[in-house]
Order: sequence, then structure tokens, then C-alpha cells
Amino acid sequence: MATMTRNWGLLLGAAFLMATSAIGPGFLTQTTVFTEKLGASFGFVILMSILLDIGAQLNIWRVIAVSEKRAQDIANDVLPGLGYILAALIAMGGLAFNIGNVAGAGLGVNVLLGLDVKTGAVISALIAIGIFLVREAGKAMDRFAQIMGFVMIALTLYVAVVSGPPVGEAVVKTFWPDTVDALAIVTLVGGTVGGYITFAGGHRLLDAGLRGPDALPQVTRSAVSGILIASVMRVILFLAALGVVAQGLALNPDNPPASVFQHAAGTIGYKLFGMVMWAAAATSIVGAAYTSVSFLRSFHRSLDRHHRWVIIAFILISTLVFVAVGRPVKVLILVGALNGLILPLALSVILVAAYQQRIVGAYRHPLWMTVFGGLVVIAMAYLGVKTLIAEISKLLQ
Repeated sequence: MATMTRNWGLLLGAAFLMATSAIGPGFLTQTTVFTEKLGASFGFVILMSILLDIGAQLNIWRVIAVSEKRAQDIANDVLPGLGYILAALIAMGGLAFNIGNVAGAGLGVNVLLGLDVKTGAVISALIAIGIFLVREAGKAMDRFAQIMGFVMIALTLYVAVVSGPPVGEAVVKTFWPDTVDALAIVTLVGGTVGGYITFAGGHRLLDAGLRGPDALPQVTRSAVSGILIASVMRVILFLAALGVVAQGLALNPDNPPASVFQHAAGTIGYKLFGMVMWAAAATSIVGAAYTSVSFLRSFHRSLDRHHRWVIIAFILISTLVFVAVGRPVKVLILVGALNGLILPLALSVILVAAYQQRIVGAYRHPLWMTVFGGLVVIAMAYLGVKTLIAEISKLLQ
């Protein structure tokens, strides 16, 4: 019974770590903006992205579990040196986006308490660092992700109910949309399982000792749970925004999600937005730091042995950059474009590894997962290259 309880805690912790890593400041803005653009038809985009997210996540988590190796080590087994490239991309992307997460946490504190954004960012970073100073940091991280995940969902659900969305129309348009926006689908997939996010839970389970072919049913449940938790938040936020948009109310382009909360519930709603923004950003700080550093741990024994201090240094650097120079826009744009290449690169490596006996042993990877994964690789590679070319040309102008 104790083992079952421990395993359930690990599975739920990994699922929430992945989900709350995905639910960052960008997630809130992205969902609100697309709802304003597509209306009730955005439900179809969410449905398609959920299916593709599950296809990507199941492939990666299962192969990590059955090979009993982190993603960068699998990549090095497939092609020597490839793991270092993947790790560099993940670490750069994680650091750049963590600057944005720190900024988002500072904004949340500013809305809640009226403190300066930079002061709020420092306070938030210290809270995140405190989690990794605890003796059982893994359990503390799991619990923090779970509590903040429930807080975000509960508060956003209240705003969704108050906004009075046309639920019937949303349900119909989810399966029969007025328009299909392929770019929105791929953007949502990248926002939910792109970059470091899809590895967060898989590496967490590996570090906690849940690995090998016997663990696959549990790993699968945790992977699907992570996507569903993030998707529940996405759907609730979509309904909240839809309720506001359906009333003909305009959203502030400078801060669309704050507009949704404020239009729906007034001053209280604005304060709730501050709490949701802080929870989303703070959990993303923890998830980004933990997962990015997990890609560096294989490179030297000292990095592995002192990984908690490396995570703390990662958070400190993100915070110092934000406090000193704000958000370096050009760096973030370029790294964001590179980030779009991480999922197709990593997932294609995982799909190749899934059929190499020296990596996965006697494990037989399901064909439908391979097909699903292949579709995600093609879609994300196309958009990733297209975005990279567009962003580089902007920077050169």
C-alpha cells in the first residue's frame, strides 16, 4: 500500500510538473489571443492540439522510461554528439524563457500586492530557490506544482463561470468549427510540449526511480494526465475568454488575460489574475530550471552530484538578467525561434531510438504511436523552420 501511494504521488507529481511547466505567462496570453481571434472555433484547435500533444508526450516518456536514460543520453546513443546539441538547445531555451517566467512572476506580485515588478521577481525567485534547498527537494517540487496547479484551475474556473460563456456553441464548434487554423494548432502544440516542457515529467520519473518496461503502464498514465491537466486549464481559460469576447468587450492588447479576468469579475477578477499569473510563472520557473539542468547532469559527475546547486544558479542567473536588463527582446526572439526546432529534433531521435534494440532492449514500440509522433515531427519541423527564417530576417533588418 505504501509503495502504491508513493508511486501515485510520483505519477501525479510528474504530471503536474509537466502541466505547470506548460502553463506559464505565454500560455495565458496565447490562449486568450487565439480565443479573441477564433471565437468558439478555438475549441477545435484545443482538441486537435490535445491529440497531437498526447502523441508527442507518450513517445518521449515511454522511450525514456524503457531505456532508463535521459533524452540527451538517448540522442548520443542514436548519433554521438547529438545529445550535446539537444542539451545546448534545451539549456539556452530554458534560460531565455525563464527570464520571461521571472518577469511574469514579478508582474503577478505587482498586481497582487502593488510591489515593484523587479522586487516581486526577486521574491518569487527566492521562493523557487527555497524549494531546492529542502532536503527532499523532489517531493517539495511535486507538492508545489500540485498545489499551484489546483489554485490556477480553481481561480480560472470561477472567472469562467462568472463570464457566462456560450458553452453550447463552444461544444458544437469544437467538433464543427467555422474555420480551421493550422498555425494555431501547431503553436499550441509547441506551447504545451515544446522545448524543455515535454521532458519535465519524464526526467522526474526517471530521477525518482520509476523506470523499465514494468513501469510503462504507470508512465503512460502520468504522461496522459499531464496533458489533460494542462488541457483542462486551457479549456477553462478559453471559456472565460469566450464569455468576455461573446459580450463584445475588447481585450487590452498589452495584457489580454488580465482583461478577461477584469471584465468578468471586476477588481476581484484583476486580483485573481495576479494570483493565477504568479502561480503560472512560479511553477514554470521551477519546471524550467529543473528540466534544463537535467539535460546538463550527464556531462560531468560534478554536475550530477551538485545538480541542486546548479538549478539554484540557473534561477539566480535568470533573475539577475531580468533585474539588470529586463527581458532581452532580440535574444528571446531568436531563442524562441530555435525552441521551435527542439520538439521535432528530440521526437525524431526518440522515434529512431524506439526501434534500436541496443537502446530499448526487447521493448516493441506501438505503431500508432510512431505514426502520431511522425505527424507531430513533420508539422513542428515545418513551422519551426518557417518561424526561424522569419525571425532571423527580422533581426537582420
